[in-house]
This record gives sequence, C-alpha cells and structure tokens, in this order.
Amino acid sequence: MASGPAAPAAITEPDWLTERRRKGAALASRLPLPTQKDKGWEFTDLTGLDLDSYRAGEARIEGLQPGVDSADGPPVVLPLREAAERLGDLVREHFGSLVPTDDPFVARNEARWQNGVLVYVPRGHRLSEPLRLEILQDAEAGAGLDWRVLIVLEQDAEAEIWERYGAESDDSDGLFNGVVELSVGAGARLRYVCEQELSERSWVFATQRAELARDASLEWVALGFGSARGKVRMETKLAGPGSSAKVTGAYAGAGVQHLDFDTTQEHAAEHTTSDLAFRGVLSDRATAVWRGMIRVDPGAQQTDAFQESRNLLLSGQAHADAIPGLEIEADDVRCTHAAAVAQLDRDQLYYLRSRGLPEGQAKRLIIDGFLQELAERTSEGPVRERLSEALDRRLGEILD
Repeated sequence: MASGPAAPAAITEPDWLTERRRKGAALASRLPLPTQKDKGWEFTDLTGLDLDSYRAGEARIEGLQPGVDSADGPPVVLPLREAAERLGDLVREHFGSLVPTDDPFVARNEARWQNGVLVYVPRGHRLSEPLRLEILQDAEAGAGLDWRVLIVLEQDAEAEIWERYGAESDDSDGLFNGVVELSVGAGARLRYVCEQELSERSWVFATQRAELARDASLEWVALGFGSARGKVRMETKLAGPGSSAKVTGAYAGAGVQHLDFDTTQEHAAEHTTSDLAFRGVLSDRATAVWRGMIRVDPGAQQTDAFQESRNLLLSGQAHADAIPGLEIEADDVRCTHAAAVAQLDRDQLYYLRSRGLPEGQAKRLIIDGFLQELAERTSEGPVRERLSEALDRRLGEILD
C-alpha cells in the first residue's frame, strides 16, 4: 500500500484537463451559492460560508495500491492526475461525463481539484479483492479539499470499493467538496460504499452520480456521520434496460450537526428496478433532511421503484424532515414511497425494562436494531460486516 499526497509533483497535465479547469474557474466565479429560496436548499442555510476563504489543502490517502498504465490490461487503480497523463483517452472520455458543471460546487471542483482516484476495470475483469480507500483531510484549520473520483466498469466487470472521508483532527474547521462519477457498463456489477466521518466543525458538499447500462447492477451505501453542515447529492440513472440499483443510506447526528441528503432515482429505460432506504438517528439538537425523488422518463415502462426514509429522534430538540417525491411519465410502472419521523418506541422500551435491562442498555438495543436493518439489506460479506461495525461505532459515539 502507498500513502501520501495523491498526485506526484512531476506530473504533466494534459491540455484538455487544463482547459476544463479554466472553464470551471470561469463558471465558479459567475455562479452564486444557493440560498434557502432555491429548490432543494430550503432546509440548509449556507450563511457564513465563504468558499474562497479556504486555502487549498492536501489529503493523505491510504489503501491506494499501485496501478497498471495499460487500458487493455487488468484493473487500474491510480491517482487521478497520474491517470489523466498515462491513460489520457480513457480519462478524457469519462471525466465529467456524468456530473454537469453548471453548479457552483462542481464548477469549483473542476477548477481546483488536485487529489483524486481512478478505478478502471476492463471488460470481463474484476478487482481481485475489495479496494478500501481512506482519505484524510488536512488537519490545519481553514483547509479545503476538492476531491474527485472516477470509477469505470466496462461490460461484465466487477468491483467492490469502500471510500472513507475523515479528518486528521476532530476539531479542524475545514471544507470538503467532492465529485464522484460511477460508470457501470452492460452486465457489470459495482458495490460502492462512501463513508463520511469528517470533523464536526467542517462543511461537506458532495455531488455523486451513477449511470448504469443494460443489465448492470449497483449496490450503493452512503454513511453520513461527520461534518457540521452541507449537502450530499446522490443520483442514480438506470439508463439501460434490465439495470438495477439498491441504495442504502444511514446518518447519525449529535450536538448541533445538520445533515442533508438529496437522492434521485432516474429510470430512463424499461424493465429497470431501484430500491432506496435511508435511516437516521439524531440526538441533542441535531437536525437532518432527506429529500428523495423517483423520476420515470417517457418510455421507461415496467419500472419498479421504491424509496423510504425513517428517522429516530433521541431528544425533544432533535428534528428531521423526510420529503419523498415522484415524477412519472410512463403508465406501466410500480412506484412507492414511505417516510416516518418518530421518537423511541415507549412500548418496546417498557418491554425491555420489564425484562430487567437498564434503561441505557434497552435504548441502545432498540436503536441498534433500527440501524442494523440497513446492514441486512447489503450482500453478505465484507461490506455487510464493515457497515455493521461502522453503525455500531457511531451509535456508541452518540450514546456515550
């Protein structure tokens, strides 16, 4: 394994990438930050955020294995800047193909990113073992990290990837701005986990988009534990017939954290399936918002889509908003959603207390069961085990 800054200083950047940076900088200078009057931002206040006040920071990356520089060979895992030089045609074809730049956070990322990763799995190949990446943000106050991920699986390829965003210091006041693009080819299978455990004094913004070709499958897990404020946007486009996606999310907030997730399941082809479930646990004065949209495009018949968001409030001052939505332009579909916000079930608590359990232990069992149902949605193996461990660890932090 190698660790350290993601991009060697000697790398020569290709002209097309330099031009993208120039255009991104020009866009970023013109695009205003959203306000609470803008759709999707009603619950997240960006007052006090000055993007330009954050200096460019570095990231320490752990788990980045040496890659291969041939697009015709086995899977490639490389720092993204190095990949842009060594696999220029491949990166140029896919870079920015899924996430548009007409957004102030994406435009800024286009202009400023230095740290990132390419994972490329050629047709019929698979990563021999799960790839686990640890991205640790600069510990110094006022550091900003623009992080970029490009994952490309060609036809019948397979990969399992776990990214964890953390901070060198739990008290650092920083900014994390990430862009993730997941391109899943025909018949390919991707399991992708993104875990966010940044400092609870930092801002987090992430724009993540997946596109699935014919008969492709995606298992996507998102964990939101850290940061003070911000927004994570996750979009899944089922572009090919027969494609399917299962998206599982969990967030757990304490203190005065505000966690915001915006998800979209876009069905653009017939016979596609999506299943999304988010669960949140909030204590103290923490707040959260989940806004979900199932979009069925014209002609996307035989769509089967489901979404749910359930929230558990551990104090009278915690608050959650769950806002599901449907936009359907086909007539032969099955689309359902559910949302709930509740306190601890007093009947369950009474039952456990009556069996001799102390109140603290009884509460923990109820909350643990609420969250661990998410782990059971994932395939058996390393992802489920690590997800269960991450949920248990965060729950301990909130309750202790």
